Amino acid sequence: MKRVAILVSGGGSNMVALVRSMTGDHPARPVLVASNDPGAQGLLRAAELGVPTAAVDHRAFKGDRSAFEAELLGPILAAEPDILCLAGFMRVLTPGFVERFEGRMLNIHPSLLPKYPGLHTHARAIAAGDEEAGCTVHEVTAVLDDGPILGQARVPILSGDTPETLAARVLRHEHVLYPAVLRRYAAGDRSPVRLAETSERL
Repeated sequence: MKRVAILVSGGGSNMVALVRSMTGDHPARPVLVASNDPGAQGLLRAAELGVPTAAVDHRAFKGDRSAFEAELLGPILAAEPDILCLAGFMRVLTPGFVERFEGRMLNIHPSLLPKYPGLHTHARAIAAGDEEAGCTVHEVTAVLDDGPILGQARVPILSGDTPETLAARVLRHEHVLYPAVLRRYAAGDRSPVRLAETSERL
């Protein structure tokens, strides 16, 4: 049984989807939800789901990412995770941190990578006149929003869409795609999840 730690910064809706999926014959179980914000709603939601939590306030480190990460590593390593999932974790991790979890750290990003790494993905897709948007789960590397793609879900951009309406539709797919990828990944299968495997469940 694989042990999964999840990092969040906000409400943690993707974290909730992951935790709720890890039951029954799932090959993994959640062992920790950690955040860079002690006030993150995701920590309360994790506690309600019975998952241990930890928080390290990045603001106390005044931009020293390495010092922040050294402190964050304490509860993570104590939980002994096999897999680390970033689920709305809004801090850029240093190469040293990423290398420590190389080959066993996942992230979900709200665009069809390699398009639109970084922030404001939905606004950028609309402004570019794209016909579709979506989300991507990938292995984390030292390059921001890079790494092998493990699954994507595509969503049409509708006439009159705003970044907010598009984000809401993409988020529903995120909540299906990420658990599907994690289940496959925890079982040792790194082949990409196909769109149909998520669309059929929405």
